[in-house]
Amino acid sequence: MQLNEIRFDGAVPIDGYGPGFFRVADQVIEGAIYVTAEAARSWGGYEDTEALIALIGEIDVLFIGTGAETGHVPAAFRKTLEDAGLGVEAMNSPAACRTYNVLLSEGRRVAVALLPV
Repeated sequence: MQLNEIRFDGAVPIDGYGPGFFRVADQVIEGAIYVTAEAARSWGGYEDTEALIALIGEIDVLFIGTGAETGHVPAAFRKTLEDAGLGVEAMNSPAACRTYNVLLSEGRRVAVALLPV
């Protein structure tokens, strides 16, 4: 088995998470967040679509972490983002963190919006 070191080349990976918080670039942020290759910011949850729509042109896909369990995102939330041109993929937050990190390490244009576990 060959192991390859993951490199982020200056991008911002998610280092970890726990009950109510995420650790990104050695900084602990409590509550919901969204993360791009450039930065992590607090996020207002499903009511806050403006911050995510502002990412259009910078990303190709947005992962939504629904918390500890995989759940459906509200239909109006998904419709607003998709109508604006964002591809949206929902999964539980741990899976969203892992998927974001892998695609980020490949140089893909991704972002993730996460509800805490």
